Amino acid sequence: MEIRADAETSSFSSSLFAAVSYGFASMAMVFINKAVLMQYSYSMTLLTLQQLVTTLLIHFGRKMGYTRARGVDMETAKQLFPVSFFYNANVAFALASLKGVNIPMYIAIKRLTPLAVLIAGCFMGKGRPTTQVTLSVILTAAGVLIAALGDFSFDLFGYSLAFISVFFQTMYLVLVEKSGAENGLSSVEIMFYNSFLSLPFLMFLIIATGEFPYSLSVLFAKSYSFSFLLILILSLVMAIVLNFTMFLCTIVNSALTTTIVGVLKGVGSTTFGFFLLGGVQVHALNVSGLVINTAGGVWYSYAKYQQKKSKTVKLVTDVETHRK
Repeated sequence: MEIRADAETSSFSSSLFAAVSYGFASMAMVFINKAVLMQYSYSMTLLTLQQLVTTLLIHFGRKMGYTRARGVDMETAKQLFPVSFFYNANVAFALASLKGVNIPMYIAIKRLTPLAVLIAGCFMGKGRPTTQVTLSVILTAAGVLIAALGDFSFDLFGYSLAFISVFFQTMYLVLVEKSGAENGLSSVEIMFYNSFLSLPFLMFLIIATGEFPYSLSVLFAKSYSFSFLLILILSLVMAIVLNFTMFLCTIVNSALTTTIVGVLKGVGSTTFGFFLLGGVQVHALNVSGLVINTAGGVWYSYAKYQQKKSKTVKLVTDVETHRK
C-alpha cells in the first residue's frame, strides 16, 4: 500500500509539473513572439528558425549522449507526419494572427479550443458533454463575440487567422495524444520528429509567401541591434521549452488537460496584455466580453475537474463493490 501511495504521489507530481511548466511557457511565448513580430514581421521565417534550432539541438544532443532519443525511423515519421502538419499549421496561423490581433483578443479566440476539442470528441464517439461543460463553452464563445464588438483595433484578417489556428490546434492536440500513446515515444522524440518533419513544409511556405530571401536580409540587418538579437534568441529558446512542455503535458496528462491549462494561463495573459507591448484601447464591451470569456474558461476547467473527480470516485466504488 505504501509503495502504491508513493507511486500515485510521484505520478501526480509529474502531471502537476508538466501542466504548470506548459502554462508558464505558453504564457511567456505569446508575449515574446508578439515582441519579435513588432520589430520583425516575417512570422513564417521566425517559425522556420525555431523549428530548425530545435531539430539541430536534439540531433547534436543525441550524438553527444545528452539525450536517449532514438534516431529517425521512417515508419514512425509517416505516422507522425499529420501531427507535425497540424502543429505547424496551428503555430503558423497563430503567429500570423498576432501581427493584427491584440494579445487579450488573441487569447480570447484561442480559448475557444475546448469547444472545438469537445466537438471533435463527439465525432470520435467520446459521448456528449455534461450540461455544465456545454454552458461554460457557450459562455466562453459569447464572451468572444461581445469582446470583438468592442475591439477598436478589429482586424478581420487577423481574426480569421486566429480562428483557423484554433481548428488546427484542435486536430493537433487530438493526434499528438494518440501518437504518443500508440508509439510509446518520449516527449523529446515527438518534439524532434515534429520539428524535423516541419522543415520541408515551412521552407515551401516562406518561398511561396515571398518571405524568402528578403526576410533573411532583414534578419541579418536587425541582428546588429542587441535588444532585437536578445529577444530573438529568447524566442528560439522558449520555442524549444514550449514544445517540450506541451508534448510532455499532453503525454503525461491528456489533450483535454493541456487545453484546460492553456485556458487558465490565458487569464494571466489577458490581464498583462492590457498593459504590455502597447496595451489595448479600453472599451466597456471589450472588457465585459473578455471578463465573460475568462469566466467561461474558468467554469469549463472546473466542470471538467468535477467530471473527472466523479468518474474516479465511481471507479473506486465499483472496485470496492466488486471485491465484496
